[in-house]
Amino acid sequence: MSDTSCILFHQDERGVATLTLNRPQLHNAFDESMIAAITDRLDWIERSKETRLLILAANGKHFSAGADLEWMRRMAEYDFHTNLHDANLLAKMLYKLNHLKVPTLARVHGSAYGGAIGLIACCDMAFGCKLSQFSLSEVKLGLIPATISPYVIDAIGMRAARRYFLTGEIFSATEAKSVGLLTEAVTEEELTPTIEKFTRYILNNAPTAVSAAKALIFDVMHQQKDSELNAKTGLRIALQRVSEEGQAGLNAFLNKMPPPWHPPLK
Repeated sequence: MSDTSCILFHQDERGVATLTLNRPQLHNAFDESMIAAITDRLDWIERSKETRLLILAANGKHFSAGADLEWMRRMAEYDFHTNLHDANLLAKMLYKLNHLKVPTLARVHGSAYGGAIGLIACCDMAFGCKLSQFSLSEVKLGLIPATISPYVIDAIGMRAARRYFLTGEIFSATEAKSVGLLTEAVTEEELTPTIEKFTRYILNNAPTAVSAAKALIFDVMHQQKDSELNAKTGLRIALQRVSEEGQAGLNAFLNKMPPPWHPPLK
């Protein structure tokens, strides 16, 4: 299936979905239409029983220049309440991407500025070209990276955020990897095989367990390590062990057989 407007969407026979930003003539700058289109696709994936992984990519020279200039002009004319509604739609989309039930991989090339860094930070893993450039440039426009801030700070930490939020400077893929925004920084030729390698890693794992492991991270992060948390995590592993998938995985391991979710050998 596909969307031929501001995004493209395709899902292969393995359940690997690719959502591609598709405004190359505008360097994939996003506006309310793209935000709505991405939100709709994320909702579709959340309902899907076949999707096992999402790759977020972009057409053209750059991953994304952030907010569209025409959209920003319209926002400048909005009153406070309209601006608030507009910002909440972006925040909703980012939340859905961040908490999507399936693993998410960002494929980054060219430049990623402003809100585009929020999209990258919301993905579980991000792979970028070594020549890519990044900037949290909002302060240059008299703005702040508000809606993306929870995800970017989670990704790069407070210390790096206190630098890049305040300076608006351009930083390299090497720096992006060093602060945690990128999982790997590779050459352009290595980008596709690197993403395929991590895709295979994920597809070799139990689908429900992968989703449960992702949810576990959000649920235990920043929780106090006490008897209540021990009880919650103990309950989770016990439920997973007796689940249909857990039983199949354990039996396959003990009998030295491939589990049912392994891709067939070619």
